[in-house]
Amino acid sequence: MERRAFGRTGLTVSALGFGSWPMSGGERYGAIEDAEAIRAIHRALDTGMNCVDTAPAYGFGHAEEVVGLALDGRREGVILVTKCGLAWDPGSPAIRRDTTPASLTREVDLSLRRLRTDVIDVYLIHWPNAETPIAEAFATMDEIVRAGKVRFVGVSNFTVEQMEVCMRVRRIDVVQVGYHLFDRRMEREVFPYCARHGIGVMGYGPLGHGLLTGAFTAATRFAEPDWRAKGVAFGQPIFTPENLARNVAVVDRLHREVAEPLGVPVSQLALAWVLRNPVVSTALVGARTPGEVDANLAGARLSLTAANVARIDAIMADAAGTIGAFTPLRPAMERWE
Repeated sequence: MERRAFGRTGLTVSALGFGSWPMSGGERYGAIEDAEAIRAIHRALDTGMNCVDTAPAYGFGHAEEVVGLALDGRREGVILVTKCGLAWDPGSPAIRRDTTPASLTREVDLSLRRLRTDVIDVYLIHWPNAETPIAEAFATMDEIVRAGKVRFVGVSNFTVEQMEVCMRVRRIDVVQVGYHLFDRRMEREVFPYCARHGIGVMGYGPLGHGLLTGAFTAATRFAEPDWRAKGVAFGQPIFTPENLARNVAVVDRLHREVAEPLGVPVSQLALAWVLRNPVVSTALVGARTPGEVDANLAGARLSLTAANVARIDAIMADAAGTIGAFTPLRPAMERWE
């Protein structure tokens, strides 16, 4: 597995990282067996992945607990990433943004306990929160580092302007953002900013939240509680019925015109496309089974030519619902954002 510099942390991270979003306990992407999820994490570690990403909001702490079980006895050498800033009340299905100092300091202790570890390698604010000054929240992150509970800190889903506020408080070590063929918004400002400042970049959703697996048809519909049922993926309506039909046709063309001649599935093409960007330190991919881990690894080994990339760009010009500004600050928190 290729290793890349993780910004200026001094760490080297595997080109593919293991994402635990599907391990939310029946939410978002459907049910998954914990034992099988643990086997998938073990397979990822066996094949050279050294980064495991999770968050308390993934199943109200469930994903963190599964990751903690999987890493019990295998923690050494793993770059463990989790997040903070999304909170919930016991028994409530609603998740809210909370980046107050009291919440962040409470959350890190809960995460350490669920993850069965003494220190978290990378700790990220999951989403910005308009109700708490960003500088105040990031100063708390610095205090958590100085307390020895976390090694490096960063942010997820922040704009460049918001990152600049953080940088005036302390250095951002790592940024996590969505990045895939149907969402290239980060190429405009966020990626150049990270390159200039030597910030490590974690790209989530490289398979377009399932769209780039080739498993959908024009007739595919998502049922609650699957978050895609609303038709919108992080501000882009790529899953609405009318846009999904057009986007499925785009994926089919990617398969027929680029992936098939290369002898690979479109999912591996999508991963190779993300990893061809030198700004990306690691691409986070969720997997339910060891077999899915192996399939993803093949995508990390695929190299694309300039002609391949040009053809991909031409095909993606026909995608629907991909235009829109990245606006992470909103007055209310959707249940499964």
